[in-house]
Order: sequence, then C-alpha cells, then structure tokens
Amino acid sequence: MDNDVIEGYLIRSGITYEVLGDGMWILHDEFDNVENIVVTHADPVVIFRVKLMELPQDAAKKAELFRKLLELNVTEMLSGAYGIDGNAVVALETLQAENLDLNEFQAAIDGLTMAITDHYDELKRFHDGADSQAAN
Repeated sequence: MDNDVIEGYLIRSGITYEVLGDGMWILHDEFDNVENIVVTHADPVVIFRVKLMELPQDAAKKAELFRKLLELNVTEMLSGAYGIDGNAVVALETLQAENLDLNEFQAAIDGLTMAITDHYDELKRFHDGADSQAAN
C-alpha cells in the first residue's frame, strides 16, 4: 500500500486533515471534537495515535490512572489500546497496511474517537492541570 491510497481514504472519509510529512497526517474531526489523531504509514502497518494527556505527578493518582487504563483496555477497547509514551497517555490502533480497506480505515478512526469521547470524563479527573490535553 502506498501513501496515496491512505490519502484517498482520508479524502473519501470527509475528515479534515493536514499532511505532516511523508506517510503522516493529523486529523481534525470537528463533529466529534477530536483534533489530534495522527495517522502514520510505517509499512507494514498503519498506526492511528492520539495523545490524551500528560501523566499526573502524584504517585497515587498515577497508580490509579494506570489501573483505570488497564481496566479500560480489557473491558472497553475493541481493538485499540491505551498506553504510556514517555510522560503521556496515548490511545492507539494499529492495522496491517497490505490489505487495509476503507471500511477498516474508518473503523479505526471511529473506534479511537468513540473511546476518547466515551472515556474522557473518567480520565480527565487524573489530569493535573485545569486545561486538558484530551479531546477538547
């Protein structure tokens, strides 16, 4: 699969996006208030990733957040997962690029969007600052 196919899927999906570089796009979905899903084509996979927030500084709060993320991974995430990247909480979905079709591509975006919007209220209580980095 080449980047033109993925860009075609983005155009057909109707989601506003920007090209960040070769094989990398950022999605702007005003309808679902999700502004920062990054799509990366790194053959043989396509990765959908969104940074939700920075980790809390308080150790007890951080431990409680880790537990909540693991619980959500098991009970709520259909095929993606929550994880930690450096000092940030992220949600991601990874699909095989070779046979990726438009329906799978859109389902990955929809799955992440649904997780972000459904879990936002549960996760925002762990954020240290008044301004959340999650879906605004």
